[in-house]
Amino acid sequence: MTDQLLIAGGGMGGLAAAIACRRAGWQARLYERTEALREVGAGIQLGPNATRILREWGLGDALRAVAAQPRELHVRDGVGGQEVGTLRLGPTFTQRYGAPYLTVHRADLQAVLLEGAQRAGAELHLGSRIATVLPGPQEVRVEVAESGHDLGAVLVGADGVWSQVRQQVCNDGPPRATGHLAYRTLALQRDLPAALRSEDVTVWLGPRLHVVAYPVRAGEMLNVVAVVQGSTGGAPEDWDQAAAVADLVAAMGPLARPLQHLVAAMPGWRLWALHDRPPLASADQMASGRIALVGDAAHPMRPYLAQGAGMAIEDAAELGRVLAPVAGRPAEVAGALRSYAENRWRRCARVQSRAERNGRIFHATGPVRWGRDLSLRLLGERLLDQPWLYGR
Repeated sequence: MTDQLLIAGGGMGGLAAAIACRRAGWQARLYERTEALREVGAGIQLGPNATRILREWGLGDALRAVAAQPRELHVRDGVGGQEVGTLRLGPTFTQRYGAPYLTVHRADLQAVLLEGAQRAGAELHLGSRIATVLPGPQEVRVEVAESGHDLGAVLVGADGVWSQVRQQVCNDGPPRATGHLAYRTLALQRDLPAALRSEDVTVWLGPRLHVVAYPVRAGEMLNVVAVVQGSTGGAPEDWDQAAAVADLVAAMGPLARPLQHLVAAMPGWRLWALHDRPPLASADQMASGRIALVGDAAHPMRPYLAQGAGMAIEDAAELGRVLAPVAGRPAEVAGALRSYAENRWRRCARVQSRAERNGRIFHATGPVRWGRDLSLRLLGERLLDQPWLYGR
């Protein structure tokens, strides 16, 4: 038990934590409440800050086999249709930051991480929900619904935005509704008109909305996400609600013709209401005693910087780094986890804040919108690139 690490949640953060901590010399036992790690969600963008870590873990080739590597990011006016800014990705980004900018289907990334965790020797328990957490000075005890209990020197909360483990760390209640709705869909590129197919990332900015489109599945599919302001009557925890394109069109209002065609051509829209938390205010919100939080359990953020998965992977890498020297030395765990939180919370808070600010800029109206577009036309890549983020 002295080197046993328990993980609540089998999403990106949980699987990444399992890999990092096995590499650090810990035994890792992961509990996931669903019966299978099924295909959910749609696309994810991974900046060099994340792909660099995955490559260090030996997952680079597997990731590149299922991902797409966009050549450029284009920002367009969602109403007028004109391009207002461009950022070179592809070889330019790889050369600049030493790792690629990739776009990948969530299920494909999950499969790469799952294979990595299993190859590393992590123990996975599906259909197992951690119902109760009982922290103590020498160990953490968890009660697993319908299957007894388990003991570990460390508990990692990777159970997402609606985390139950989080309440053991900072007990701050449920996340907040942002007032934004995300509609998502996927289509085979070969089934789309040639004018709608794309090897690049395109972001359309409109009043109170934005749409992002990019390739996934090694370029075979196009992922589209439209974010509008509004509310839904569905359960707030349900991030896979059925959606009607007519509701999306009504929420978006007048659009540039190419964007109208893109929205109309995409099949099977799904919907979820975005929730987040205020930016982290201290290390105390990421770790307490023998419990540490990673990913959305620690710092759920709005998707306007495309860093949710990236921050979870960074968290896992740092967790593995601080735990490596204390494997088999349980008395030193709390201090190591405190170092983890101190090393991570400011960067995560900055990303949360920047994502929230980007949402206001993306959805701007009136003079702010005009100023945004003028700035992008004049400065382009200097505004769109984020060396402080990708260069780490």
